[in-house]
Amino acid sequence: MSALEVRDLRKAYGAVEAVAGISFTVEQGEVFGLLGPNGAGKTTTVEILEGYRSRDGGEVTVLGVDPAHGGSALRERIGVVLQTSELPAALTVREVHRMFAGYYERPRDIDEVIGLVGLEEKAGARVKTLSGGQKRRLDLGIALVGDPELIFLDEPTTGFDPAARRGAWELVRSLRALGKTILLTTHYLDEAQQLADRVAVIREGLIVNIGSPADLIGVAPTVEIRYREAGRDVVIETDEPTRVLAGLTGAAVAAGRELESLEVVRPSLEDVYLDLIDGESDEAP
Repeated sequence: MSALEVRDLRKAYGAVEAVAGISFTVEQGEVFGLLGPNGAGKTTTVEILEGYRSRDGGEVTVLGVDPAHGGSALRERIGVVLQTSELPAALTVREVHRMFAGYYERPRDIDEVIGLVGLEEKAGARVKTLSGGQKRRLDLGIALVGDPELIFLDEPTTGFDPAARRGAWELVRSLRALGKTILLTTHYLDEAQQLADRVAVIREGLIVNIGSPADLIGVAPTVEIRYREAGRDVVIETDEPTRVLAGLTGAAVAAGRELESLEVVRPSLEDVYLDLIDGESDEAP
């Protein structure tokens, strides 16, 4: 059984169709990235999956249950990191974890969770004294305290400095190693490329492509070969980089010269993503 199954999901707000019939599955133990610009339908989709928003059409199951009717039994099995949250400012980090642990029958040890999210030194600090990045770590700890099977991470590293982001990435990897399923939305394309087993790109309520980051990058038609010659930068775009590079290096060797600053630049997930949200790609099957 898949952790998430979505078939022809639809949701409209008046005349605006925010989600226009999308379909995808997320397997158990998979990190699945949902990417798209603001207004593409990501948040609506995630809120429907979490059971917090009704749908107009389509079929959805979360851990084998329709989230519209899952109730508290389903919420015991999922963890959620929202884009923004407002926690009691006067409580300490440990007190907040203890409060949320009380909602679950079998929560994780709160000190273990505080350590997982890197807040050991702030365990006794009040929420109002935390930095933005520390508050996001607290949000992540709250999502983990119930030891969920499925975790929704909505922009989880917003406000993190580079070191904290890398720490969060390692945490996500460790959760995957424990068999947790993760649905990740992020505006950091390098984050999706590093963490996600597969990604779906949403534009205007439709999925325009879906696959592993490597697969999506692999469909990009061109590679750039860059070097300097006679004091000027040369950039060659080609879909045959091996042939072109062999010709360039062969000619340089024959002439007894170096190709200064030679590099081969392959597209990143960000390059492919920008093409998809700006282009006219068809919806993926």
